[in-house]
Amino acid sequence: MAMTKARHRLYPSVLAGAGLAFLYLGQRIIEVGKVGTGATILGVLMLLGGLGARAAEAQRQPRDRRWPEQALALLAGLVLLAIVLYFLNSSLLLKLTGRALEQSAPKLSGIITALWPALLVAGVLPTIFVEMSLATMKRAPVLDVPRVRAAMLSALGIGFALVFCFAATYVASQRDLKIDLSYFRTARAGDATKKLVRALDRPLQVYLFFPPANEVREEVESYFGDLTRESKQLVVEHFDHDIHLQKARELNVSGNGIIVVARDATKEQIAIPLQLEGARSQLRVLDQEVHKRIIAASRPDRIAYIVQGHDERTFEPSGDTDRRSPIRVVKQLLTDLGFEPRELGVAQGLGSEVPADAAVVLIIGPRRPLMREEMAALGRYLDRKGRMLIALDPDAGQTFEEILAPLSLKYTPVTLAHETMHLNRTNSHADRILIGTGAYSSHASVSTISRLGMRAPTVVMGAGYLEKDEKTAVGLVNVDFTVHADAATWNDKNGNYEFDQGAETRNAYELAAAVTRRNASALGIDEEARVLVLADSDVIADELITRLPGNQYLLRDGIRWLSGEEAYAGTITTEEDVPVAHTRKQDVAYFYSSAFGAPLLVIALGFVMTRRRRSRPKAVKVSPEVAP
Repeated sequence: MAMTKARHRLYPSVLAGAGLAFLYLGQRIIEVGKVGTGATILGVLMLLGGLGARAAEAQRQPRDRRWPEQALALLAGLVLLAIVLYFLNSSLLLKLTGRALEQSAPKLSGIITALWPALLVAGVLPTIFVEMSLATMKRAPVLDVPRVRAAMLSALGIGFALVFCFAATYVASQRDLKIDLSYFRTARAGDATKKLVRALDRPLQVYLFFPPANEVREEVESYFGDLTRESKQLVVEHFDHDIHLQKARELNVSGNGIIVVARDATKEQIAIPLQLEGARSQLRVLDQEVHKRIIAASRPDRIAYIVQGHDERTFEPSGDTDRRSPIRVVKQLLTDLGFEPRELGVAQGLGSEVPADAAVVLIIGPRRPLMREEMAALGRYLDRKGRMLIALDPDAGQTFEEILAPLSLKYTPVTLAHETMHLNRTNSHADRILIGTGAYSSHASVSTISRLGMRAPTVVMGAGYLEKDEKTAVGLVNVDFTVHADAATWNDKNGNYEFDQGAETRNAYELAAAVTRRNASALGIDEEARVLVLADSDVIADELITRLPGNQYLLRDGIRWLSGEEAYAGTITTEEDVPVAHTRKQDVAYFYSSAFGAPLLVIALGFVMTRRRRSRPKAVKVSPEVAP
């Protein structure tokens, strides 16, 4: 008579599951009292009973059906081990020994805290999957062991994935790191602002007036947290206007949402809305505003004179017929860097002498020549180690020989053009004079854009070019050409926007020069004259400088170098949207790469894959008649 094989029984797993339920009830729901203790003890006994019953079932089963029972017994033991570790880290050990594991071995306690839930998941989840797999084979004459093993391994994989997810979430919650991948992001502290903070020689106070549990406050605190790590001289304090009324009156703060940057009697304020939606625009340019306020609070007032009276570029258009772009941004940038912009002409004494309080003098795009007396006054200013920025235009025909010749420079007022390295504005040949370049020297006046290269190109519009003339130098003169045009640029002498072979020359023309001049007895940088010469004044006019970060850094770092503050040069971060500007050469590259490059890549990949398939040897079919 055939022997009947023992069938799989579910009750040990049900008993262990009920034990877990009672443990949860006693430890997490009731917790204290006799009822809670009784539920806990009952749960432990049921777990032990389930493990014993499963071990007995494994011994009862025949050899071909024993593996699933042994696996379930092992998983039950894993669950029991997790419970033991849980009790080692619970208050039970404190009651038995008078000292908790967290006190005697805090590192071990931390390991057990993370380990016991992982073991519990690795024991319970595979048990459920194995029981479900065995339930489908309840009446099968032969047990499909590989299928049961696959179910258990799948559950273990899911369990490990869950453990990894929880571990990653825990680590992320403990690490003080925030990554914002959304469209909106608060500007981080830039290099220029960090350098300013590092250079502080005495404390600078920052007072943040925000209510608690405010989203905008969190963004602002995160920004200033980066800065406070740069120097102990930056002291940040937090206040709530509704609570600290006395401090608010002292700083003249009328409500929350105010940042105050203060030193001595100087107090600079930044207002930010308290609602995140309304504050986004201000938070995007927070670094720019803070940089400006730190300079205003920590730097003495300086005066920047801008020469007027010769049809130079002005802050506002001088009339209906004045179509040239103004220089409002130049004025704003000077203010941001701690200068007070003032006009300088014959009425202000330029005909006799440059004022003694001039920190820097700017001459931007004159169309009419300066008087001889004015040129002489500017020459004497440079002899007194003055600092000057000169931006010229070829259409005006002004060469400034009286100033540039002693500096070993010569300006040629012939417009430059390029066929592809130019900005598109009208999509005609006239755009060829909007030359773009990312070629810079390593001079301090272009330190920021020299690192960025073509990521921050400089664009000029109808520029002339500079050359060196050592024969006319006076004193110890050093000339560094800082911005270079592309080697295919030509001097468009006839203004037809076409290269005329033989009559015009392609060359890497010089677009900007930084010049220092000192006497033989001069020792340091404070005893030298500094001049920054630009071969185009459009490069710093509003039309281009508002759109192009490269042009902005050219002016910003240039002014810093003139004033002897090149050590503070660097990027100022902003999350504000700016128009994307491409040169003609970049547009051509993008067009051909998307129109032809991507399809050719797909075709090439398909060709390689089909060739590989064809090269595989085909299986040879052998008919039954000839098979051995």
